[in-house]
Amino acid sequence: MALSDNTRGIVFMAVAMATFTVNDSFMKSVTLVLPLSQAIVIRGVMTLVALLILARVMKISTLVIPANDRRLLGWRTLAELGATITFLLALRQMPLANLSAILQSLPLAVTLGAAIALREPVGWRRMTAIAVGFGGVMLIVRPGTEGFNIWSVLAIISVAFVVVRDLTTRQFSHGLPSVTIAIYTSLAVTMMGLAGLAIEDWTVVTPHVFAMLAGASAMLIMGYLFIVKAMRVGDVAIVAPFRYSALIWAILLGWLVFDDFPKAITLLGAAIVVATGLYTYVREHQLQRRIAATKASMTGTATPDR
Repeated sequence: MALSDNTRGIVFMAVAMATFTVNDSFMKSVTLVLPLSQAIVIRGVMTLVALLILARVMKISTLVIPANDRRLLGWRTLAELGATITFLLALRQMPLANLSAILQSLPLAVTLGAAIALREPVGWRRMTAIAVGFGGVMLIVRPGTEGFNIWSVLAIISVAFVVVRDLTTRQFSHGLPSVTIAIYTSLAVTMMGLAGLAIEDWTVVTPHVFAMLAGASAMLIMGYLFIVKAMRVGDVAIVAPFRYSALIWAILLGWLVFDDFPKAITLLGAAIVVATGLYTYVREHQLQRRIAATKASMTGTATPDR
């Protein structure tokens, strides 16, 4: 029996989240035995080569960025560099599930960022959900306790950088291929790793470590492909909430690979973040349906409360 588009989208999103989390697990293991800059360079070269091959397969004939998009690409690249370095530094020191739980606040942070930077309307219900969601993040990092440290701060800073990256991405021209953006981003991250080698020594890479880096690169590419497929075949309001499946994978891999199982208060905070994130998705879907119905019936011009 053929699967519906939404079912396929859900499967694609779940696979994407699993592959991204496996990539994180590989990189956490690698950075425990390899300098961070070296790990970034090796993974970056592998990823860049794979993306260039993908661009050729997709018959993208040029990598020239339109003039109107160059400034946006510059800002997006800077945000990506900041997100990468803060995330990987936090990943090396934090339990995988804790870091993943903090990252689940990203949809809430993007909604808030869009309201502030792009002046998108956000009503009191979603603002309340955002506040409650960030309260869940505070339960995870627990400021003022022994578990709160610089790595928790870096994880939150990483979320802020990703918000800037995502809001910038939304302003690109529709005709600019996603693979082209990914190629320039991958090149910039690799160059950042090369710059970092000026202060870090190159270490001999064992076959086992090389295999993990290759696996990390492969997982990144798979995640990219599956998340694009997920957002194209299914209803976004139905498919997007399955991003939160990443937390399940993070808890499982953190427990099996690193013998880290989150504390009860961390799980509570994660549950709050996920619940409020799901609410924003449901609320947005309801609003879009109301707006569509209003336009179809032409019975009024009022904007529903957001």
